[in-house]
Amino acid sequence: MSRVLIIGAGGVGGVVTHKCAQARETFSEVLLASRTESKCEAIARDVKKLQRRVIKTASLDADDPKNTIALIESFKPEVVINVALPYQDLAIMEACLATGVHYLDTANYEPPDKAKFEYKWQWAYRKKFEQAGITAILGCGFDPGQTNIYCAWAQKHHFDEIHTVDIMDCNAGSHGKAFATNFNPEINIREITQRGKFWEEGKWVTTDPLSVHTPFDFPECGVKDMYLMYHEELESLVKHLKGLKRIRFWMTFGKPYLTHLEVLQNVGMTSIEPILFEGKEIVPLQFLKAVLPKPETLGKNYTGKTNIGCWIEGVKDGKFKRYYVYNVSDHAEAYREVRSQAISYTTGVPAMLGAKLLVEGRWRKPGVWNVEQFDPDPFMHEIGRWGLPWVETAPEGPLPV
Repeated sequence: MSRVLIIGAGGVGGVVTHKCAQARETFSEVLLASRTESKCEAIARDVKKLQRRVIKTASLDADDPKNTIALIESFKPEVVINVALPYQDLAIMEACLATGVHYLDTANYEPPDKAKFEYKWQWAYRKKFEQAGITAILGCGFDPGQTNIYCAWAQKHHFDEIHTVDIMDCNAGSHGKAFATNFNPEINIREITQRGKFWEEGKWVTTDPLSVHTPFDFPECGVKDMYLMYHEELESLVKHLKGLKRIRFWMTFGKPYLTHLEVLQNVGMTSIEPILFEGKEIVPLQFLKAVLPKPETLGKNYTGKTNIGCWIEGVKDGKFKRYYVYNVSDHAEAYREVRSQAISYTTGVPAMLGAKLLVEGRWRKPGVWNVEQFDPDPFMHEIGRWGLPWVETAPEGPLPV
């Protein structure tokens, strides 16, 4: 039995908390902390009602490691699950190092003043975590996270060499809002407005933002336009897949969403450069975040499904092989279970299971690791019963791109 500290009370934080509360045999006590404790208390009320379990809450400014160190020393958790802003990853890792506590997150570090996310800052902590004898697991959401594990599973059980991977993320749901993002608006918009990038034949190839797109018929979701983007799991998977020749990431967007985004860009509202407004400096994107619907409020009226998976091609026993593995999640079902929409649900469930495998010793080794560096079998064997069942198929034709 282990104590778990969850930092971050947004949509994903709510799901992680519900799921840790469900995992009674592993997590004896659950503490949810956030800068705004009232958000933690609202989640705690839902957990008590739906999971019949009482959890603890706390106020925490995670920007300063000293605050997190004090909370860890008070609560004494075995693991910290970080679902706060990516800007806070390094500060929380520092707190875990200082206290000898295991660490897990769902998104890699991103500096606040530059829209650039990559693993180099967190990978630089590898020796420190090794010397401390504790484990840091990076990117244990869905993408990154479960998609990486799909690749590791395919490499272990289906391929001798993986030549191409296409990670495809489809949201065919509707929240009824004119414009909203399914996770933190500031992080979401920074990610989408960056240049696209994919890896091919040993080098990175860049594209204009959302300039490459194609329709794809997603199982249970239908035909949707998906757009080529850069996503962080590509950076680690190119290091860990044998024989890889190309890897790409795709995400679906509807025309109304893209139209709103274009207008907001054109008028400067997606900028992260500070401007002077009424004698004070503000960041336009942070102001936009404040006026947009909060992701955790979207679940109640959300309908439709998501489909996220990996289309993989390569060689097995000297023969070409094509393999497609994916999960389908339902927004309404996610809301009934944990008061969340499916985007937060698909991110939060793998985070709980990764932490569970860590504290149980099945995913534990000193250092800093991406999820595909662990044995995928225990995760794949359990993730279905926790709410994210997977389907694997052998498509007859090539990916229509």
